Amino acid sequence: MLALNACSSKFVAHETLIDDPQASRYSIAQDRAPDVALTEDQIALTTPRKEPLSRHGNKSPYTVNGQTYRIMASADGYREEGIASWYGAKFHGHSTSNGETFDMNLISAAHKTLPLPSWVRVTNLDNGRSINVRVNDRGPFHDGRIIDLSYAAAVKLGYHDKGTARVRVEALTDQVLDTASYYVQVGAFSQQDSAIRLKQRLSADLRDRVAVYHDQFYRVRIGPVRYDRAVELQQTYSGQDFGKPLLVAIP
Repeated sequence: MLALNACSSKFVAHETLIDDPQASRYSIAQDRAPDVALTEDQIALTTPRKEPLSRHGNKSPYTVNGQTYRIMASADGYREEGIASWYGAKFHGHSTSNGETFDMNLISAAHKTLPLPSWVRVTNLDNGRSINVRVNDRGPFHDGRIIDLSYAAAVKLGYHDKGTARVRVEALTDQVLDTASYYVQVGAFSQQDSAIRLKQRLSADLRDRVAVYHDQFYRVRIGPVRYDRAVELQQTYSGQDFGKPLLVAIP
């Protein structure tokens, strides 16, 4: 899905993408801050971590409003200064370009060409404040703007009461952590007995923790493990009886 969250702010109406068939789903005509403003101490900072590319949002090239954009092969070395805007209540609860759910109360961002997800360091050049931000959306599709931050990110950077800010955006590819924040899901069953049998089979082969999680299905997952280990396990069990195991990030 292409950019649904383009250049928005309390002072600048979010442009409607004329080729976006879902544009009419937004109930708020213009973007705005939440009814109850956030304070800085209510907003959790984010820690960069290794992640696979999203299945959605990385199609290249793509076209919006007659202009074509090409996704970077890698965020390595990316550094740019320019104008940042922010987006909030109009898009709260709707899907981002990579298929996640936008929450204006959490730190995130939209960028036109960085791979999704990417981690960047954003510095407000007017006051010197900096935060780490995860990019999971496309935009802002407005001349002269290089990034669109969530309302919460704008609060942290001290420009939520304005439409825009001068910022520096730098990729954090050398600073992402490989934390134990992934599960490898090797099966999902309607019957508990089937899940338990698979758990026992995997536990006999692995030192990693294997457990069954139940929602509408009984899901057999290995972990939590680090990203590199998760990829190793995914490759090990791909093409056997498991299809291709899924990597599940811990929120």
